[in-house]
Amino acid sequence: MMRIDILTLFPEMFTGVLKESILGKAQEKEAVSFHITDFRHYSENKHHKVDDYPFGGGAGMVLMPQPLFDAIDAVRGESTAQPRIILTSPQGKPFRQKDAEDLSREQQLIFICGHYEGFDERIPEHLVTDEYSIGDFVMTGGEIAAMAMIDSVVRLLPNVLGNDTSAVTDSFSDGLLEHPHYTRPAEFRGMRVPDVLISGNHEKIAEWRHKESLRRTFVRRPDLLADRKLSEIEKKWLREFEQSEKQERE
Repeated sequence: MMRIDILTLFPEMFTGVLKESILGKAQEKEAVSFHITDFRHYSENKHHKVDDYPFGGGAGMVLMPQPLFDAIDAVRGESTAQPRIILTSPQGKPFRQKDAEDLSREQQLIFICGHYEGFDERIPEHLVTDEYSIGDFVMTGGEIAAMAMIDSVVRLLPNVLGNDTSAVTDSFSDGLLEHPHYTRPAEFRGMRVPDVLISGNHEKIAEWRHKESLRRTFVRRPDLLADRKLSEIEKKWLREFEQSEKQERE
């Protein structure tokens, strides 16, 4: 069972999220256990302060190292695993699907959710193993970012999803965005499902899905194709997409 510890100043933010949907089912299946720690409880300040003004002046408050170092020591003491300690930060490297896959193989993850202007640099430099951002924007705290990363990791654990192939075919898992999906009815308000999907020809369906996955990536996230080693059929399809796009512009 994976253990996930969450260090936050706002533990109630996680109360509903961790009990619902896939995260709730993962706990029922004993694939993961969640442990939430309010690191304010580890403050040695008589007023339980966890932040202070930055040396050298400047706007905002900075989280002090002592409460977090002590909280991590306490959390680590409850487990024999060597944990990955993850800091949510707009300064971190972009969190990708491959990072979720990497983290899903660990026994224990510890997420530190920040607030205020930032962290004392000794925290990311000497305590943290991974520093991640979920996008080029700033939020009031790291809780929502931690929720997003936790969800992406837990759904990859064995037997968590009802269909074991779901995680394998997700967007980004093979470097491409996921293909379009359709369900019943086959025709709705004059809009028809592509004939190939109701043909029963599984080889043709697989080819259509691959091609549409590549098309969607080409249109929406061409940057993902920059480092992809394209097969000959993918190169052929890309030439078709480029020609079609050229004709539309003309």
